[in-house]
Amino acid sequence: MTAQPARLERSGPETVPVLEVPPFKPSLVKAVFRDVTSMHVSRSAAWAAASVTRTVLTGIIDGARRAAVEEDRKKLVPGDLLSAIDRNVELEVGEKWYDHSPTFRGLTGDLYDAEGVLVSPRQRRGPRKPSAVVGAHRFEAGVRKLLRSQGVTAVPAMVRDLDGIASVFLTDLARDAAMVVREGGVKRFGTVTLGTSSEPAPPPFLEDSVRALSVRRGDGRTIGRDDILAATTIRLFGGDLRQRALTEAREATQDTPAD
Repeated sequence: MTAQPARLERSGPETVPVLEVPPFKPSLVKAVFRDVTSMHVSRSAAWAAASVTRTVLTGIIDGARRAAVEEDRKKLVPGDLLSAIDRNVELEVGEKWYDHSPTFRGLTGDLYDAEGVLVSPRQRRGPRKPSAVVGAHRFEAGVRKLLRSQGVTAVPAMVRDLDGIASVFLTDLARDAAMVVREGGVKRFGTVTLGTSSEPAPPPFLEDSVRALSVRRGDGRTIGRDDILAATTIRLFGGDLRQRALTEAREATQDTPAD
């Protein structure tokens, strides 16, 4: 694949170009998509989904890093994750992971069945079968790469939470993209702007760009790049994180072959 920019890496006496590989490899993205849909996933779609996931996890890690810096720590702990989400509601993604993580236990509220009986965390998780949660460990290498890029490390429990959030988010993104293909576009359209009255309004081009994704073009058997972008507008409800995710995904795929 020649789409991604090359960087120079020394190998023996010579310096050779090496392709820049995203922390969440397209092959991993396609494996996750295969868990939820039989549709073909184009190369540009795989790169876009990898880019969006990277943007989301980078935002979460950056928020947690800021919380850790306030306590003069470089190693992230689960409490930093909670602080990041508490300060920026945009980072509250991968919600299905919360019932599986001790970090979030007790923060999602108690669940009762139709007879008023408290549902235990184990019951809420459902039967053990191949899923985003079971396969969360697949994201560990990418998570650690992102942590290094931010100049931090994390305790194992924090790495596990980031693994789970990445896995659940990408799985949800795959489901949304498949829905966009089936329904011929984004039927659940909307935008939410976060901020204060003193902050400038978001640029109008972002809203126009999002609306342009509401109508789909292409066959009904292949998930393409624009389907990932449309799914991103569903999964990320608005604000700076969605804007960055869309922009970076477009930049990551501008030279990527469509098939």
